[in-house]
Amino acid sequence: MTPEQAPAGQLVETVIAPPVVAAVAAHAAAKVPGVVRLEPGLRGLAGSLTRIARQRVKGLEPAPTEGVRAFVEHDPPDVRVEIDLSLSGLDQAAATAQTVQRAVSRAVTEATGLTPSAVSVSILDIEIRGGLL
Repeated sequence: MTPEQAPAGQLVETVIAPPVVAAVAAHAAAKVPGVVRLEPGLRGLAGSLTRIARQRVKGLEPAPTEGVRAFVEHDPPDVRVEIDLSLSGLDQAAATAQTVQRAVSRAVTEATGLTPSAVSVSILDIEIRGGLL
C-alpha cells in the first residue's frame, strides 16, 4: 500500500494484492535456468483452484501462481514470498535457489515498488534425467 498525491491534492492509496505479487514471483522463478517447474503442493493447489474459480467467474484470465505464496502486510509495508520448486539435477541446487531468490526479489520490487523482506525457496524435487548421477 503506497500513499500517492492525487492531482487535486487528495491522498490516494494503492493496494497491491498477494496474488499480484505471487504471479510476478512465479514468472520470475520459472525463468531461472535450472528450474524445471513450480510445485503447488496440496495447500497451494487448493488455494489456487479457489482463486482461479473466482477470477473466471469475474471473466478474468488468471495468472499462474502455483507453487508460490505471497504475504503482503500494509501497515507497515512488508512483502514475503514462499516458493516451492522442482530443479534440474544438472545444476547445483543451492546456487539455483539463490538465483531464484535474487530474481524474484528484483522482479517484485520492479513490478510493485515493494521490496520483499524474505524470499523463501523450498526444493521439493530434483529431476535426474538419464539415470543416476
